[in-house]
Amino acid sequence: MQPTYQNYIAGAFVGTPGEPTIDVTNPATQELLARVPDASAASVDDAVAAARRAQPAWEKLPPIRRAGHLRAIAAKLREHRTELARVIVREQGKVQGLAQVEVDFTADYIDYMAEWARRLEGEVLTSDRPNESIFLLRKPVGVVAGILPWNFPFFLIARKLAPALVTGNTIVIKPSEETPINAFEFARLVAETDLPAGVFNLVGGRGATAGEALVSHPGVDLITFTGSVATGSRIMQTAGRNLTRVNLELGGKAPAIVLADADLDLAAKAIYDSRVINTGQVCNCAERVYVERGVHDALVERLAKLFSATRYGDPSAEADLHMGPLINQAGLDKVAAMVEQARSDGARIVVGGKRAERGRGFHYEPTLITGTRADMDIMRKEIFGPVLPVQAVDGLDEAIALANDSEYGLTSSIFTRSLDSAMRAARELRFGETYVNREHFEAMQGFHAGRRKSGIGGADGKHGLYEFTETHVVYLQTS
Repeated sequence: MQPTYQNYIAGAFVGTPGEPTIDVTNPATQELLARVPDASAASVDDAVAAARRAQPAWEKLPPIRRAGHLRAIAAKLREHRTELARVIVREQGKVQGLAQVEVDFTADYIDYMAEWARRLEGEVLTSDRPNESIFLLRKPVGVVAGILPWNFPFFLIARKLAPALVTGNTIVIKPSEETPINAFEFARLVAETDLPAGVFNLVGGRGATAGEALVSHPGVDLITFTGSVATGSRIMQTAGRNLTRVNLELGGKAPAIVLADADLDLAAKAIYDSRVINTGQVCNCAERVYVERGVHDALVERLAKLFSATRYGDPSAEADLHMGPLINQAGLDKVAAMVEQARSDGARIVVGGKRAERGRGFHYEPTLITGTRADMDIMRKEIFGPVLPVQAVDGLDEAIALANDSEYGLTSSIFTRSLDSAMRAARELRFGETYVNREHFEAMQGFHAGRRKSGIGGADGKHGLYEFTETHVVYLQTS
């Protein structure tokens, strides 16, 4: 029998009579895995109230003791790393190796944020007045609402929870209705630690129900959301009614520029790895390639070999795969429609180009497309699937202009042996991140942030940590 989970509020799993549930299925097989609550506004009220009650005492706790609680959570994750990875494989369709990396990286990330307990900094400024000092203190914002996506669901718990807690906030998390099981298993492990009740709360539910209740709640001081541009826009509108702060990581359409002097083997492998990871369902994936015309065919030949050799299927049944299924039928239909539109627009399908015959599940063939133009949807809209369009350009000027001609601005990359070209790209590409001669994947000590419709604020490192604080200025006059 499949398990039915309960919301985790004020340190306990609580059921609400009559509250509806959501079926969670395996996207590779469509098998029913579990049921989770579709939390009502009353349940969200309870979770926010629990967080508000717990926050003053949690803030007063010395940061190093807050860090100790985080380290205890990280230790629990490591104790159960194998079974947690198995959960992610089954409910999200992630390949086994990547799921294990996600769990291990999550534990490391929590430990990394715990290390900031002794590094939280304010400032002391000189005053225009005699015998006065000006202090800038960093304080927690209060109660944080963390709304998670489905593509890296386990890691995103840590990306929101760890910096929130170490800086003295409490948190209510709502996972995606597509991949909530891992979050409830996370809560089960938290319940085995001595984290004070109400510091971390978890409610299941759909965006239109639990999500709406959470982002519109007057008891929430900061909303941190990772997901689509459309949902991020709705959250901003709703948050505006209470003037609630928002931190948004949204979509991407990451360009990869390949110049004629590049190491083409390195470029092809890095771009390929950045495209098929998690079946292309990553906001900072390489989503479009601009390659100098003189090496276009050579690069495409290398990419075609890699795409043709891609192993894909059901990750819960096969260990040695490059990618699994798309998350659901809507995702599969969107990818298929975009490829067909590109074909109709005159693009050439080099590899793949259709739904995969893998029995049940939402599988699409790894697909390489050439002959694209800047006005095609495949070069402008986010694909979020294992499809890579390639366009020939006549030099770095054109490549940078086309790369910047986008409503997104999250990540970008360039492949070249020229330091001058790399530095020029770093200066002129209007993106939050630029990778030089490597795959698209951020570091926990960096700062993952986008421009334009890719988001507001950022995550990771010192600057991501301080997104969860506000500044309190103290003017101290002495005699």
